[in-house]
Amino acid sequence: MVKLNSIEEVDLLANTKSAKKRIAIIKKRTLRNKMIKSRVKTFIRRFNESLATKDIEAIKERLRLAVKELDKAVSKGVLHKNTAARKKSKLYAKFNALLKSASNE
Repeated sequence: MVKLNSIEEVDLLANTKSAKKRIAIIKKRTLRNKMIKSRVKTFIRRFNESLATKDIEAIKERLRLAVKELDKAVSKGVLHKNTAARKKSKLYAKFNALLKSASNE
């Protein structure tokens, strides 16, 4: 059994025109999915970084943007809806914990 590490290696195995076309489509979709996932991770990272500032309005805006990106990824089929829900839940939990600690001070 041959272990293939990338789509390029699979490309060498394709014989038919339709197989080559499918490989091209997969490459394009993989690139698109990577871009969307990277964008989601960036927005989540920005939210997490903004937690240190303790500026509630800025954090709220970053949370809104992160949730928006997660929802976009779900609508494009890049993330499963339950995955996005889990990630949003974690973000909201962090935000609510910050609000709770801010109200106690």
